Amino acid sequence: MEIKLLTLQTKELEMMKEFYTQYLGFSICRESQNSFQIQIGTSTLEFTNLNVTGEPYYHFAFNIPSNHFQEAKEWLKGKTTLLLEDGEDEANFSFWPAHACYFEDPAGNIVELIARYNVNANSDTPFSVNNILNISEIGLIVKDAPMVGEQFKEINIFDSESDLITNSSLNFMQNNKNGVFIILTSIGRRWLFSEKKSKIFPLKITIENQIVLGVDEEHNFFIKYSDYVI
Repeated sequence: MEIKLLTLQTKELEMMKEFYTQYLGFSICRESQNSFQIQIGTSTLEFTNLNVTGEPYYHFAFNIPSNHFQEAKEWLKGKTTLLLEDGEDEANFSFWPAHACYFEDPAGNIVELIARYNVNANSDTPFSVNNILNISEIGLIVKDAPMVGEQFKEINIFDSESDLITNSSLNFMQNNKNGVFIILTSIGRRWLFSEKKSKIFPLKITIENQIVLGVDEEHNFFIKYSDYVI
């Protein structure tokens, strides 16, 4: 699975554009009065302020080269403040295996850089924003995770560990072992490296074969096909 385009809502469009382009250095590949898109390796991340209600926030992650975690962490520390969990500014996921660090952007999104050692390629160049590989994860918060998990099967996306999907667990959904996941869960789950809990906010995830899935303004899950071309 590849996340081709991820569309998220924000009320802080100008602040977000400044943060991601001027502070982190991502390039804008498309923009309009109400949205902008930045290139995240082979993925595109879009923020829009259309039809926003409340204060949306999401959890998403970027894959980085497997040999660049410490270098990427130092790069990030020069740009913004790292989030902490139990006093630590990095996570060691021995079960993947992987290392990750986290930050919060101006809209309150919990963003992760993750080096997956058995999946992500190495890089021979010094780390920069241009070394980021793709969008690795997006949290998909729904009313009924087990029901949505059944709908995922129709497009050949399954829990990566073949576990029983529950509303209280983080269910890492994928269709191949390439380090890209949709994290399916329901409301009230605390995000790692944050005190924020998962809430439902509208979003759209465009994956390969022009499949679009997400949550609409009424907080209902959907799967459809798109004519959007990257």
